[in-house]
Amino acid sequence: MSEQDTPYASLTPETILQALESVGYRPSGGMLALNSYENRVYQIGMEDAEPLVAKFYRPERWSSESILEEHQFSLALADDEIPVIAPLVDAKGATLHEYQNYRFALFPRRGGRWPELDNPDNLEWIGRFIARIHQMGSTETFQYRPAIDPEKMGRASSEYLLSGQFIPLELESAYRRTTDTLQKIIDETFASTQYTKIRLHGDCHPGNILWTDRGPHFVDMDDCQTGPAIQDLWMLLSGDHQEMALQLSYIREGYDTFRSLDTREIALIEPLRTLRMIHYAAWLAKRWSDPAFPNAFPWFNTHQYWQEHLLQLEQQIHSLEAPPLPIY
Repeated sequence: MSEQDTPYASLTPETILQALESVGYRPSGGMLALNSYENRVYQIGMEDAEPLVAKFYRPERWSSESILEEHQFSLALADDEIPVIAPLVDAKGATLHEYQNYRFALFPRRGGRWPELDNPDNLEWIGRFIARIHQMGSTETFQYRPAIDPEKMGRASSEYLLSGQFIPLELESAYRRTTDTLQKIIDETFASTQYTKIRLHGDCHPGNILWTDRGPHFVDMDDCQTGPAIQDLWMLLSGDHQEMALQLSYIREGYDTFRSLDTREIALIEPLRTLRMIHYAAWLAKRWSDPAFPNAFPWFNTHQYWQEHLLQLEQQIHSLEAPPLPIY
């Protein structure tokens, strides 16, 4: 197994503590691994201070320029009093550090719980803050961060899966046929839908929104990117067509307080959902040699998984061909 397969093999507890000491902190030795697979994230106790959260970035995933661009976006949002957890800035103005070939950043610890998305008031509240993120996001452009690319997320991901030892042989033809059909519809929908590309959170699912008595705050800007505003809204929707339409109406009511939502982008919800499904499977496959992934996702790459995944993709054809969510 190569170093690329096990990029965190030398990231020992001792190395982590030494990394923090190298930038002037005094960790107490207490350490708690937090839920993260792409990077490694730890809550670390401090001597005579509040615990910090240390994020060690997966080697070779992002350039330092793209990480710093993420940090700059987060800091700009925080400066505008938008509740985003931004990295700590040291006395030299640095947010990104390096120790023994690991790049890392430090964040304040902020607790919270998953938002109750069946509460219309909560949806409106979240909508207002996402609109403010997008308001800031529309003022400049990313230079180093990626943009949502249907070809890369869809076709390139499906081709990767088909080229490896992942999809069972007897399902390959059906998988190729299904993903080819999906990609054709997705490409046509993106081509026929007018939308504006702005800087986004990029991965705004409920797990990245923590709720306290003071309201929501947004965490993990690691996937911030350029794309349509609806990308940061659709992952908050669940249920049947009518339920999602009602949820979107509450989010939109809050969103429109600060920024008008372009309702033409609603047509992109199911294409974006489909792309995420394909891309997620490819992401797991690409990381399967990392020991953390088989431990965390033992159900992946089983025959049952691929059968269910293919069935979900086949059902997405009907979702893509259905009319977009109604506007309430």
